[in-house]
Amino acid sequence: MSETSYDLVVIGGGPGGYVAAIRAAQLGLKVACVEKRGALGGTCLNVGCIPSKAMLQSSHHFESAAEHFAAHGVQVSPKLDLPTMMARKDKVVLDLTKGIEFLFKKNKVDYFIGTGTVASNSTVDITGDSEATLKTENILIATGSDVAPLPGIEIDENRIVSSTGALALPKVPKSLAVIGGGVIGLELGSVWRRLGAEVTVIEFLDDILPGMDGEVRKTMRRVLKKQGVQFKLKTKVTAAKATKTQVTLTMEPRDGGDSETQKAEVVLVAVGRRPYTDGLGLDAVAVERDARGFIKVDADLQTNVPGIFAIGDVIGGAMLAHKAEEEGVVVAELIAGRKGHMDYDTIPGVVYTHPEAASVGKTEEQLKEAGVDYKVGKFPFSANSRARCIADMDGFVKILADAKTDRVLGCHIVGPAAGDLIQEAVLCMEFGGASEDLARTCHAHPGLYEAVKEAALALGDGAIHA
Repeated sequence: MSETSYDLVVIGGGPGGYVAAIRAAQLGLKVACVEKRGALGGTCLNVGCIPSKAMLQSSHHFESAAEHFAAHGVQVSPKLDLPTMMARKDKVVLDLTKGIEFLFKKNKVDYFIGTGTVASNSTVDITGDSEATLKTENILIATGSDVAPLPGIEIDENRIVSSTGALALPKVPKSLAVIGGGVIGLELGSVWRRLGAEVTVIEFLDDILPGMDGEVRKTMRRVLKKQGVQFKLKTKVTAAKATKTQVTLTMEPRDGGDSETQKAEVVLVAVGRRPYTDGLGLDAVAVERDARGFIKVDADLQTNVPGIFAIGDVIGGAMLAHKAEEEGVVVAELIAGRKGHMDYDTIPGVVYTHPEAASVGKTEEQLKEAGVDYKVGKFPFSANSRARCIADMDGFVKILADAKTDRVLGCHIVGPAAGDLIQEAVLCMEFGGASEDLARTCHAHPGLYEAVKEAALALGDGAIHA
């Protein structure tokens, strides 16, 4: 094996890992990144965020052409070409992965294809396509997460699929049962419903989108049900039997009662994700993990072993690509002798269904539980002129602010372009801004973002257009 010395070796080429590698290189460090997949970008880019958003966009166009164009005076009879849709999705992924490789070359990051194993706090062994031993001052573990299994159900990526299989179905299933009412389940369920599948979401908890604001959850369930998605809440799936043509699920009420069965052509298991630490050699170097397998880190994202850091899904918290990216930048800057900054209270979360749902900061439930005296400003998209122009009026903007200081504590949006609109609230919160700051900022007319201004105005003397 060859031996090379680095300032930082990153294990994992996903959003957190590749961003950390590039930022560290920009700061003058000698950096290597080890990724076994053979394509950079991790789960997010290859079989997660990016291909799912490509499919969401394509399926949205298909449904719009079939059901909504006529109202605009456009008469068409669309025909689904699933292979072309899938090919477009694959090209989007390929272009972006190649783009990261270009950025590595541009910033002089050494890229190794293979499995990285931590041999010590200063050595990483690589096996696979690349064979090498890398000496390094620092190691960053950014290996992400894997699909969480569901007891009694075996994923075969044929009839019973994970999110990976759901992005590569060869044809539109007549029926799709989605186990799990979180972001992944709702987004992929939306894709296949738009393309013609009968979709049922089965959720163990009281409602969909756990962790989001209660009003957001209720509104999203109502809107998605209107679109044709069926829901079975407080329901536990206990078994799944697959044949060549269908799957039979056995379910029972969470709080007790008789079991029932449901048949579906395809079943998507989307009950969450677990940290990926297989084959990293963490036990050999005594890196501590918690009871759920997540790597423990301190405020500087360093493990109990000096010189070994970890970020992203593998340390828990919000399992979001942008959270991992920010953590990667923090680690790179700390290693380079700078001050890293990470505000976990201003990490936005977005559900890219239609309408979108987006949140940042505290929910009403969290503020009530903490005993915080807060006020609420709300504005519906049905009163927004731009939303009416584009015939996209479901949802609202809700801003939560401290009752005494007016500081924005949270923002929750259901509606068109919610994932873009939330960023105004994120920026306001990052700078400790008040709702008055949003209300007094001039917004172009007509724009969807005027709903944010109006919600902020509602926290004061009142919205203008409500």
